Amino acid sequence: MSHSYSEPTESATASPEASKYGEREIEEGQLITFPNPRIGRRYFVEIILPEFTCKCPFSGYPDFAKIYLTYLPNERVVELKSIKLYINSYRDRYISHEESINQILDDFVAAVDPLEVSIRGDFNPRGNVHTVVEVEHEKLNPKL
Repeated sequence: MSHSYSEPTESATASPEASKYGEREIEEGQLITFPNPRIGRRYFVEIILPEFTCKCPFSGYPDFAKIYLTYLPNERVVELKSIKLYINSYRDRYISHEESINQILDDFVAAVDPLEVSIRGDFNPRGNVHTVVEVEHEKLNPKL
């Protein structure tokens, strides 16, 4: 049995300083929405993001969490790839558990304007401490 070998392409051997397409997508990422296909119907969307990472603003150590996002759409819903890229943008940010979950809520509400949303960050234990941060938002005077 013979195996063929081909030289790596130029893009595969690019310098480590060159950003990869995934890094560029994350860097440019923003929450993208599209029209709710069932305006007037109350239904919940649950999104689980199991690979959230950020860095401790004090030690620089990495923090890992599973993010649970549940929302009741209004006129818009979030596009899933965009939320994946948005969440990945936190991986090199120095931010506390509390601030990261609150910032995710603020950005999500600004982009999607849901009737209700709950975001829960379940952080992996570090140093014998397990942290869970949960924040909620409810739209006042919804039109539904």
